[in-house]
Amino acid sequence: MFSKLLLALGLFLFLGNSAVAQNKYVGATKCKMCHNKPSAGAQYSKWLAGPHANAMKSLKGDDATNPKCLKCHSTAASVDQSLVLTIKKAEGVSCEGCHGPGSAYKSMSVMKNLELAKTKGLTIPNEAVCKRCHNEESPNYKEFNFKEYYAKIAHENPLKK
Repeated sequence: MFSKLLLALGLFLFLGNSAVAQNKYVGATKCKMCHNKPSAGAQYSKWLAGPHANAMKSLKGDDATNPKCLKCHSTAASVDQSLVLTIKKAEGVSCEGCHGPGSAYKSMSVMKNLELAKTKGLTIPNEAVCKRCHNEESPNYKEFNFKEYYAKIAHENPLKK
């Protein structure tokens, strides 16, 4: 009996800790704090002026609330809502839509070390990440050339070169 109770308690603690440890979506304003400095490439400003930040604005009428559209036009609307902290639907495809939920890697002490940031959930986007949305499921699909389109949204950090 005692061993079953101990096993149940251990399972509860394990499941509880894994749920707490799951990264959450914090939104682009958290990224902006460090990623808008001109010396670091002003990545936030580049994102803000680009198609991903403006993805929600491209939806008209019922499409703006259609889950089939929102899954690619809004990071906040497309993820498990229990993982949403401060990200907003209106952000469109936020930084975390491509780089993964940032609650565990957003701090400067983590971001200074790319390998550490990756262990905390930072994703470096590749073609597969882009093709989660840029694929034949889209009613407006056009051939997706990863190198060409990635170059249009590139926002490298010159301090990391």
